[in-house]
Amino acid sequence: MCRLLGIFSNEAVEYRMILREAPKSLCALSREHPHGWGLAVFAHSVGWHVEKAAECADTDSRFHEVALGSRGVSMVAHVRKRTIGELSHRNTHPFVRGSWVFCHNGTIVDVDWLARQCSPARLAERQGETDSEILLAFLLSRLDAAACELNVPDARFDDVLRKACDEMTARGEAFGSVNFLMSNGETCYAHRFGRSLYLLERSAGDPLVSRRVSEETGAVVETPWSSGRRAILIASEVMTDEPWQLIEERSLVRIDRSPVPGFKMIGPRAGIA
Repeated sequence: MCRLLGIFSNEAVEYRMILREAPKSLCALSREHPHGWGLAVFAHSVGWHVEKAAECADTDSRFHEVALGSRGVSMVAHVRKRTIGELSHRNTHPFVRGSWVFCHNGTIVDVDWLARQCSPARLAERQGETDSEILLAFLLSRLDAAACELNVPDARFDDVLRKACDEMTARGEAFGSVNFLMSNGETCYAHRFGRSLYLLERSAGDPLVSRRVSEETGAVVETPWSSGRRAILIASEVMTDEPWQLIEERSLVRIDRSPVPGFKMIGPRAGIA
């Protein structure tokens, strides 16, 4: 089991609170998921900046350094509890393919079937031994076969991903767990099958975005958002004392960051509980 976290906003925000200071920050969750951490931050005109290490985030000084300085309009983060693949940098999420970053929570049991569905070219991009990289190769193989433009996630792109996810989940629980986040910084696809996944919508008036308690001094530090700022968070579990919504099983959610962050369900299946 692992933990996923994605944040998508229409203005640049700091991530230190959710990474280090929230009741169930990624740092705190890493104590039970200690086999690696990864953080991809997307900023305007820069693209993705990815940092990761095969260490427990809680005890890795580099994680704390990166978390304290992290700021952007999109973030995808992961802490790993390994099942398939050794403890190594190459097996640490998120994985990068072109403009997309990808992380996975769960274990795919029927990995041989999944590998057979992948194109040789996409399988050859795999750097480690995880089932997660094969899952990414499968999704990209389906998009390639449909001649989708990877830089333009349009309605056809949505449909191909939906059908690819349905192919896997139609094989039932014996197939394994397929929770993932896949983002190019402007759009994120989130899928739930076999593990929990929650979504939170934030705006400027929400109390936890206007105040926090300093870890160093215990003092309340005001961090007001502008009146127009909005964000959507998606995570494996409820991380703060806010109204998170449970995403129903077998759902594929599309999140678009701008002009105002919003989400929609792709296809007729499931939704928000």
